[in-house]
This record gives sequence, C-alpha cells and structure tokens, in this order.
Amino acid sequence: MNPWLVARAGLVRHTASYAVFCLLIALATAIGVAVSAQEAALRNGSARAADRFDLLVAAPGSQTDAVLAAIYLRRGTIPLMTPQDTARVLAEPRAKFAAPLGFGDSWKGSPVVGSITAFVEHLSGGLASGRMFAAETEAVAGAAVRLPVGGRFNPAHGAHDEDDDHDHEQHAHGVEITIVGRMKPTGTPWDNAIVIPIESVWRTHQLPTGHAEGETRLGPPFAAENVPGVPAIIIAPRTISYAYGIRALWRTTSTMAFFPAEALTPLYAVLGDVRDLMSWFAFAAQALVIVAILAGVVAIVGLHRRRFAVLRALGAPGAYVFACVFLQLAIIILAGALAGLAIGAGAAWGVSQAFAARTGVALPVSIGASELTLVGALVTFGLLAAVMPAVMAWRRP
Repeated sequence: MNPWLVARAGLVRHTASYAVFCLLIALATAIGVAVSAQEAALRNGSARAADRFDLLVAAPGSQTDAVLAAIYLRRGTIPLMTPQDTARVLAEPRAKFAAPLGFGDSWKGSPVVGSITAFVEHLSGGLASGRMFAAETEAVAGAAVRLPVGGRFNPAHGAHDEDDDHDHEQHAHGVEITIVGRMKPTGTPWDNAIVIPIESVWRTHQLPTGHAEGETRLGPPFAAENVPGVPAIIIAPRTISYAYGIRALWRTTSTMAFFPAEALTPLYAVLGDVRDLMSWFAFAAQALVIVAILAGVVAIVGLHRRRFAVLRALGAPGAYVFACVFLQLAIIILAGALAGLAIGAGAAWGVSQAFAARTGVALPVSIGASELTLVGALVTFGLLAAVMPAVMAWRRP
C-alpha cells in the first residue's frame, strides 16, 4: 500500500490550511536566513572595500573614525596631522607610495578627494577609460559618478545633495575641473568619488601646494617645508615586514598607524554577537511556529479518524497510518523551509542592494554553511516533532 496516495488526498482536501502552515514556516525561516546572510554579506563587503588600503596613518584619535572617513568616505571630522609629520610620512622610503588624502569638497553628492596618481592606479587597478590627471584642473571620476570623460564641474566646500544646486553654487570654489579619466568599478564608496590632485585641494584652500612657488609638477616628491597637514595618509609598503616596521615607527604621540582590519575586527565581533542573538530568536520563533502548526495538524488529523479506522478495518497496519500522517507533516515542513530559504536570500539581497545604493559598499550575498545549518536544524526539529501526531494517529483505537 502506498501512503503517498492518502497523504496527497489529505493535502488536497485541506490545501488552504496547509498553505497557511507552510507560509508561517517560510516566514519564520526567512527571518533567520536573512539575518545570517546579511551579517556575512556586510562582513565580506566591508572587508573587500578595505582590501586596497594596506596601512593608514592619521592624527591620534579614533581608528574607527579614520577608517570611516578614509576608506568609506563617510562625512565626519578627523583631526589633521601636523605639517612636519605629514612631510616625514610622505617621504617614507620603505613605501611603494604614500598617498595623502584631502577631504572637504563635493559635487552633487559625490565627494571630491585630493590624492596622487599612484593611489588611483592602486585603487582602481588601471583606468576604464581616459587618462590620469596631469594638471591641477583635471580629475579622475569613479565608476558611478554621473559625469562623462570630458565633463566639467565646480567643486564646492562641504557635502551637498544631488538636487541641492542652489546650496552647491553658494559654496562652490572658483575653479573648474575637467574629468579626464574614469576608474574601473571597485565595489567601494570610491566608485562615487572624484579624485583630483592633492595640490588642487591645497591651492583651493589657500595652503602650500607641497612644491616650490611656481612649480606645476604634481605628486611626490614633496618639499617638506611646503607640505600642509592632511587628515590621513594611505601607505602601500614594499614588503610585509616593512608594513609592520612602518606601523611601529608611526605609532607616536602625534600620529597613529594601523592596518584597517585592526579597526574593523571589533566591529565584526559586535556584528557576530548580534547575528548569534538574532539567530537564536529566529530559531525560537521557528520552533514556536512549528509547535503551533502541529497543534493545528493534530486537530485536522482528528477529523479523519473515521477514514483511518476504515483503513485499519481493511487491514492496513498501524505503521501505514503513521506514514500517512508523518508524510503530510514532512511535506509541509520541507516546503516551508525551502521557501523560507529562498525568501530569506531574496530579502538579504534586497537589503544589500539598498545598502550599496546608499553607501557604495557592494555586499555580496550568498547562502553558506551557517544558513543551511539553520534551515537543517529547523527541518530536523520539525520532523522530530511531527512524530508525535503521527504516533497519536497510529495508536488511536
């Protein structure tokens, strides 16, 4: 005798009720999957955004603030290094390059950052189109900037929204910049940035340009006596041993040097704790949903006592009745769990897209071992719990 025929008949007869049960399981599962997948995506995306930033030197203060400003281009105020320290760090002989960063200007929502060509090459891995800037009035745009190669703009002091043209004009500097190149997509907030020569930032703000008076050359080497202070310097060490040596050298009373991972690790620990807590809450919710659903199924099975009695009178063994009831519950639990896995992955993907649109950090969503373990634990608990109503139907006289 095939128990599937009876199980299918029960599912068809109570399609609406079982569909509601399946939906409840799916929603409870989706919450746990979405939380777990989103935490992993945030961890991986933020780490990937910091991959190109080997070593960060800044004035003493919060490492987190420095990382948010230099790597993620978040609005905020970090102190400037002294001109003397800036000049010495920029002349570091063990670095492939030491790139000063100059913040404070923007163009319609896109931050305008001053730096050097070596940093742009390192960050983008070459340009997607155009060429590198070669004059103070030229710039390289990120992949997401709404300006074509050849387009011109006026940077403005401070941060301004895309549609705030009046406020932008009020704070605009009297200099016109031409986009001469575009970076490749990096999956970081720098895709929405416009990089100009650091000399342009210094000159616009009436500061020394790092070179002798009248010199138009861009980039290093800089004249120590003409270098102003900067908020941060990105260093690409020649070797790993040099990296630790530079970090140790510039951990002084007037500067701090650190690997970005040092600032991100505490944040990851907090994210992991929140993920674990939310996962436990999600699993508890899933368990309660399954228990409530089993109670409803027990009531539905009770309506079929006469059918099962007839099957027993016709010679069906008790194990056959057990299999009919257990199979119905197993189908509901498995269908709900799989649907929840898909819904949770979709929800995490949607949140990641919204987060990337707002911050520029690409969050790669994937279903990994943690999410599959969560779903597996739910299915195992559900199948074990499903034994109870199946045994009740089996042992009923």
